[in-house]
Amino acid sequence: MTARPSEKVKRDEGGERWFRVRLNLVGFVFLLAFMLVAGRAYYLQVANAEVWQERAQKQLQRVIPLAPQRGTIYDRNGRELAVSLENDSVYAEPPRVKDPSEAARLLSKALDLSRQELEKKLSSDKGFVWLKRRINPDESLAVRELGLRGIGFTKEHKRYYPNSESAAHVVGFTGLDPQGLEGIELSFDRELLGAPGYLVRERDALGRAMALDGNIVREGELGHHLYLTIDHNIQYMAEKELAAQIRETGARAGTVLVLDPRSGEVLAMAVQPDFNPNALQRYKPWQWRNRAVCDTFEPGSTFKPFVVAAALDEKLVQPETRIDCENGRFSVGGRTIHDHRKYQKLSVEEIIQVSSNIGTAKIGKYLERQKFHSYIRDFGFGEKTGIELPGEVSGLLRAPSKWFEIDLATISFGQGIGVTALQLASATSAIANGGVLMQPYIVSRILDSHGNLVRETRPTRVRRVVSEKTASQVRDMMVLATREGGTGTLAQVHGFDVAGKTGTAQKIDPVTGGYSADKRVSSFVGFVPAQDPRLTILVVLDEPKDKTYGGLVAAPVFSRVATQALRYVGVAPQQTAQTAPPVTPLTHEKDVAVTSMAMTEGGESGDNGPGRMPDLNGMSYRQVLQVMERTGLNIKLQGSGRVVDQKPAAGAAIRYGSEVRVRFEPPVRRS
Repeated sequence: MTARPSEKVKRDEGGERWFRVRLNLVGFVFLLAFMLVAGRAYYLQVANAEVWQERAQKQLQRVIPLAPQRGTIYDRNGRELAVSLENDSVYAEPPRVKDPSEAARLLSKALDLSRQELEKKLSSDKGFVWLKRRINPDESLAVRELGLRGIGFTKEHKRYYPNSESAAHVVGFTGLDPQGLEGIELSFDRELLGAPGYLVRERDALGRAMALDGNIVREGELGHHLYLTIDHNIQYMAEKELAAQIRETGARAGTVLVLDPRSGEVLAMAVQPDFNPNALQRYKPWQWRNRAVCDTFEPGSTFKPFVVAAALDEKLVQPETRIDCENGRFSVGGRTIHDHRKYQKLSVEEIIQVSSNIGTAKIGKYLERQKFHSYIRDFGFGEKTGIELPGEVSGLLRAPSKWFEIDLATISFGQGIGVTALQLASATSAIANGGVLMQPYIVSRILDSHGNLVRETRPTRVRRVVSEKTASQVRDMMVLATREGGTGTLAQVHGFDVAGKTGTAQKIDPVTGGYSADKRVSSFVGFVPAQDPRLTILVVLDEPKDKTYGGLVAAPVFSRVATQALRYVGVAPQQTAQTAPPVTPLTHEKDVAVTSMAMTEGGESGDNGPGRMPDLNGMSYRQVLQVMERTGLNIKLQGSGRVVDQKPAAGAAIRYGSEVRVRFEPPVRRS
């Protein structure tokens, strides 16, 4: 029985509808798949393109970081103290080296490296190895002349210190990285260190290293530049005189500090023994130590002005108050204190002038423990100054509750307390500055690589320690200490009043735990001109031989540094100053006695003056400073470079008080 036509039509229509449904379903599936593929492609190529591009770069390239270029360190006048110079670094691609053994033999001579170590590197399965970084020009030329396959060069920066030993303890040095390891290089490492550059090494599709001929180097970013408060010329004066006195006295070590008492700026920080940061391998780590901030010592009699200042400020004594000094012997707490002479009654100003231990101990007793301790802390002892140098210590100052009666007495004349050279110079500057303690600092400003100011340090007042009247009274006592009858006559500076104080302290014997019988720390600290201080200068000599008194070995260094520095900064002599002629370097013990007895007013500043003007044309800054020292001329220096003009002319007569001026200009560079 055959189906009726109407039923057949219905079946055909149903089949056609099902076919369209299946066709639409397949089309939808394909559309959905296309949308998923398109969405994924959009995600990979547009939305997340940077990530995948970076992954692709990592597969095709190997990035080798290069050392960043550090910023330059300058002195206050723009003289370079630390610079970064461009040097070649040599590398190898071991797969391209034809004969590693022969290449190692040749390179060991050119680079002064172990042949075995080089052969090991050249035979490795690595695609890239450093052979030697930051090589000198001679080494670079020697390697290039070998013409070895698989050996290449790239540029890196090496730290260089153009002044060698000068200010080395301040500036410090860097490692190979190059990261700061000592001094300003360490404490300002983040600011000085720029962004690193990169050596980009190409790979093929299989990840195999391609030749580095025409390699890609991405330049790094230069670090910030630092300007210090250090004046290179004053630094040179301090270093020269300190080194000479170390040789003369046979001292173990020494320090000279020069500060501007008005601002707290450190103008010079000379330390012996010194070192050359360009050749660190020749020195021991203990020679790198900046003794001015890292070492403590008992200040001895240089501490006495602060005790007197405290008592004056508390109105416990007056300058004319007379104190019984017990004929040179005084018992305190079961111990006997001695003076170097048998003094009877002395006024407070005479106690400072002749440096009486007994008189100072009695003044300390007037203050009592708590008040005395408070003033010591206010002067900055027992705490860090905050100078921008690493390794600073706070010194040694015990709590007053732990002081016995003998401690109060001995601390009064500088024993039983440990100070740093910077603390002592800073506290003395507070007396010079009218009783105000200033924050010492050594970095004046920081500039970015484009010369824009990043940070600038301004003089900072820490606190008022004593009244202006008290500071003036102590200053006048310190002036008496450098005049005839005082202990610091060898510190006198021709034409200027000097306020200062000598110090000689016994050192602790590490074996016995008591004071050494023959080891001393000799010192002198003062400021000049006394009435309008421009310079605070501290001289410390550790364990001088034979002559050990600060007035004999440290005071002359003060005189010579102050004489040269005052001329350099252009401070005119004071017509009313009661000082002696410039002190000459000590050569024999008899010279000390003769010089000491010859301290009289007047000197060589008669009507005829120093003589005739020497010919300075073409001389450098350093050469002119040496002429100033030798002739006693008070020359005003302008500019930098070489002498191009002088007034008066060469050979002209110079009269006392007449202006002597020298102008410098940088040498002309010819192309």
